[in-house]
This record gives sequence, structure tokens and C-alpha cells, in this order.
Amino acid sequence: MSEPQEMTTPDHSELFHPSESIVENSNVMAYARSKGLSSYEALYQWTLDNNEEFWADMANELEWYEPWTKVLDDSQKPFFKWFVDGKTNIVHNAIDRHARSWRKNKLALVWEGEDGTQRTFSYHALNREVNKMANVLKSVGVKKGDIVTIYLPRIPELPMFMLACAKIGAAHSVVYGGFSEAALADRLADAQSKVLITADGGFMRAKIIELKKIADEAMSRTPTVQTCLVVKRTGHDVNMELGRDLWLHELMGLPIASAECETEVVDAEDPLFILYTSGTTGKPKGVVHTHGGYMVGIYATLKMVFDMKEDDRYWCAADPGWITGHSYIVYSPLINGATSIMYEGAPNYPFPDRWWSIVSRHSVTILYTSPTAIRGLMRFGEAWPSRHDLSSLRLLGSVGEPINPEAWKWFYGVIGGERCPIMDTWWQTETGHFMITPTPVVPLKPGSATKAFLGVEVDVLHEDGTSCGANEDGLLTLKRPWPGMMRTILNDPQRYVDTYWTKLPSMYAAGDSARKDEDGYIWVIGRLDDVIKVSGYRLGTAEVESALVSHPAVAEAAAIGLPHEVKGNAIHAFVILRATFEGSPKLEDELRSHVGHELGPIARPDQITFVSSLPKTRSGKIMRRVLKARAQGLPEGDVSTLEE
Repeated sequence: MSEPQEMTTPDHSELFHPSESIVENSNVMAYARSKGLSSYEALYQWTLDNNEEFWADMANELEWYEPWTKVLDDSQKPFFKWFVDGKTNIVHNAIDRHARSWRKNKLALVWEGEDGTQRTFSYHALNREVNKMANVLKSVGVKKGDIVTIYLPRIPELPMFMLACAKIGAAHSVVYGGFSEAALADRLADAQSKVLITADGGFMRAKIIELKKIADEAMSRTPTVQTCLVVKRTGHDVNMELGRDLWLHELMGLPIASAECETEVVDAEDPLFILYTSGTTGKPKGVVHTHGGYMVGIYATLKMVFDMKEDDRYWCAADPGWITGHSYIVYSPLINGATSIMYEGAPNYPFPDRWWSIVSRHSVTILYTSPTAIRGLMRFGEAWPSRHDLSSLRLLGSVGEPINPEAWKWFYGVIGGERCPIMDTWWQTETGHFMITPTPVVPLKPGSATKAFLGVEVDVLHEDGTSCGANEDGLLTLKRPWPGMMRTILNDPQRYVDTYWTKLPSMYAAGDSARKDEDGYIWVIGRLDDVIKVSGYRLGTAEVESALVSHPAVAEAAAIGLPHEVKGNAIHAFVILRATFEGSPKLEDELRSHVGHELGPIARPDQITFVSSLPKTRSGKIMRRVLKARAQGLPEGDVSTLEE
């Protein structure tokens, strides 16, 4: 048997520098100058050396009912506490303080339905709606400390109910509107929710998603639910169980739904929400986040990374049901006093230019989305975005998975006109906010999330805890606590310790594989579960997929490892072609050679299958375990999170 051939090291030398005006006018450099520092590198080091002072500075830009006595309590590691004894409520900083200032007449939310209808809310109007919903929740028995489950489509009532829960001190558990009755029932039972909020249905590609019907089936499995509040969105007939199911619009017209509601004073460490990780195997983990530290972390990261200005029109094109939506659609834009765009439907419905028309019509200045969405729109070519004026854009963002250089360059060149820095952010449901990310002043490398955010310390380690050398694969690790970190797993604190804090003592194991290049830039390879070992070499599925997508014929790709008696694993790739290409044995050979050229012969896929779609969650993550099961003829397991 011949010796395995060496892998090709990716080119990490390509740099895209920000303009002088972006650097000069950035929020992050304004903060650096306030500390007497002239460079971003000096500021980053200062935030490590003066970590508590940095986070206290960020917290002091917000309002507190009572000040904290200690920034960080690490006496019960890994159960860290932030802003100890501080009294606050995230809703006070997200709405209350704006509603009594000049911002009361500023637009907080611009919502567009898939059918083109629009609803807009100033901070004053948003405050009124949230107060009314909070009073409705109180009227059905919700009180401080309860967990309310929310199962809604992408409509304004979703963020409003999240805010209404927080306002009265109740925690919310948002279950994404694409989940099945089994997934909803599991989450209802774990949270012991007595109140469920849903809708008659939602629209997606002009079809009705029957949320109330799914909710009915979930409630039949979950006896804890006593009240179900139903939002009317589609208007189609649904079952309404007497004594349990109540129409929201009817309650909002009653005296109980007063437009005045006092915001509950809560402790910084009181729970704000539970969010279940979409975990493809095993029992879903209920990640617990709290009011104080989370509020500070998401406020600071959005302000510094996306450089929020008063006249920005900000659009995070995710779903409020995911952590990206919690942190960067609902809470942090409001805390920053921003105007946010929210869209109900699919990015390519009814035509592939839907997003670009929204950017143009609403003069969007910041667009934050996922590599999956970018690649999905790339396949339709440049003609669709070129129909629209995208000159309002000044910053772009990427989230959810590593972005391949080809998609990065298309996003930068075609959508951003080669003038908009791309904020490629790495973080997790568990971290609450950005951990590895550029700011607008940092030179960018396509495909790299750059370096740790201010005050955050990241490393790539061997399994024995020693640091990896340049371009060595290792375990992505966070070496110190941060304000927005999860506090525990609901009902299972030991699982929290075992999952995140035992692999590398006193450090947070992210569960991702990564490498650090010669300049200290972090390249996230993917989940440790998504690494294929071929003839002794560890290959990230994202690397193989990136190499495939860099070929002009390929729009999207997914790679899996299948058992091989000689190599240990063989690479099997699934490829979606761009509109003008057709699959053939000749193209298959060409793609194999292309991957070999990009990554080295060891990475050549043994098999390439041309497909029209890939199994994805509704958040856009490719379900590689489903592909692996299909390829091996095995049961696919729980597919409730699949988009189709």
C-alpha cells in the first residue's frame, strides 16, 4: 500500500483591508481612544489585562435599577456569576428607556410578510404592544419564575411575546416554528410550561404551515399545558378547545390588556430564557441564559462588531427562534436603539431576488445571514442582485457555520460592491454572543472568523491541553468566562459540567475543531463530529465542501465519511450544481481532481452524487447524519428538524 500523500495547506495570506474612514469612525476605535490606545491590537490586549474593567465599562453604558457589587464571581466554577447583586431587566434597556426618550418615535421594527404586507412599530408602539401582551400573560396566571413556551411563525408577535415574558420576570422557551409535534412536546415537558403561545398557522412559499394543529398534537402528549394563546395569522379554521385555547386578538381588546405595565425588577442572574439546542441525537439540552451578563454581552458585541449607528437599518435575516434571533434580532438591536428589518418568508420566494429587493426598498445598511443562504442565492447568478440598488449596504455579516472563501468573495464582491467588510462571526447557543469575530477595523481573510472578540481569550489546543502550532488542527477552547455565557442546562447541572467543562479542566470545550494560522487568525473546521479521518489524516467536512464549491459548476455541497476497509473512511460528497450545469461522469472526475488540487490527493472524494437538494434544518444546517444514514441504508432517526 502506498504512503498517504501530504495535505495542501490553504493559502492564508490574502487580506482585505478596511477603508480609513471605516476605521476612523468606528465605535471600537472610539472606545480605544477613550483608553488612550491607538490600535485595535493594543485595545484587545488591554481588555485581557483589565477584563472586569472592560465589561464594567460596557455594563455602565446601560441602566440598572441597583448597581452590582462584583463584576464576576468565579468561586463556584464552572457556575460563574456576572454583575453580582445587580438589579435590572433586559426589557428596561431594550424598550423602557427608549420609550421615554426622543427614540420613542424612531422605528424599532419594520416587518414584511411574504405576501408583501408591512407592519411597522416605533419604540412607543412596541412598548404599548409588549405591555398589553404582558398583561394578557398575567391574566392567564403567568408569574415571575414561570417558563412560557412560544411556538410562532416569523411574525412581530414572536419578539413581542419574548419581551412580554421578560418584562414580567417569566422565562421564555422559544421552539422554532418548523419543529414537529414530538420536538415541541419534549420541550414543553422539560420546561413544565403551563402556557403555550402559538398561531393558527404561518406562511412559507405561499403554503400554510399548520402550527395550531401541530401544537394540538403536542399538547395531547403534554398534560402540563393549561392555557394556549393563539395568534390569528392565516385565518384558516383551526380547532379551539374550550377552556384551554384563547384567541389573542380577543384578549387584546379587553380591559385586562392595559397598555400600562410595570417592568419587573429582577436579579442579574435571574433566568431570561431557555433555548434548546437542536441536537441531532440524544435529549435536547435546555440552555439557560440570564438577564444581566447576557444583556451586556450582546449589547457590546453588536455595538462594536456591527458598528451600530443611529441611522442604520439593520437586518439579521435569521429566525427569532434560534440563538442568532434571540441575541441579534430581538434583544441587542433594541438595546442599541436600532431600527430592525424582519421578513416572514423564504429568501428566493417568489423569485431569487426577494432579499435584494428588501435591501433596496428599505435601504438596509447592515445584512447579517448564513453561508448556507449565501450559497443558495449564489447558484442563481449575479443577474438577480444586479437588478437592485444595494448601495445602502455598509457592513455584511455571516453566522452559523464556517463560510467558504468562494461564498465570502461572492458576498463581498456582488452584494457588498467590494466596499463592505464581512463580519464572519463564530459563537454558539451556549456562548450567547460573538466569541471569535472581526470588528470593522480588522483586516479580513476569506474563510476565517479572524480573532477573539475584546475581553475573550481563545486558543486551539491538543487533547493534553497544550497549544497547537501554526496550522495544526486542535480543539477550539475558551480560556476564561464571559458575560453572556450559559449558566447551566435546565434540570441537569451535571450534564452542563460534563459536556463543557471536563475535557479541558477550567476551560470551556466548544466541541469544534479549528486551527490557528501564522498571524493568529482562527480557521474553524467544524464540529468534531464532522471530521473525517482518511488514512490517518483528519479532514473537516467544511474543508472538502469549500473546495467543491470553489469550482464554478458547484452551488452547494455536503461531505460525509463512510467506512472503508483500507482507509478507515472514504469521502462521499453530495453536490448541487449551478443552474447552467448538468451532472455527468466527466464532471464527477473533474470535481474529484479539483478537490485533490485544492486540498491534496488524500482529500479526493471516492464518490460524488449529484442531487437537487440537501437535508437541512430550517436554520440552514446540513444534516450530515441523515446523508450518512441514507448512503448506508440505515434508519434516519429523528428528522423533525428538517426543512422538508
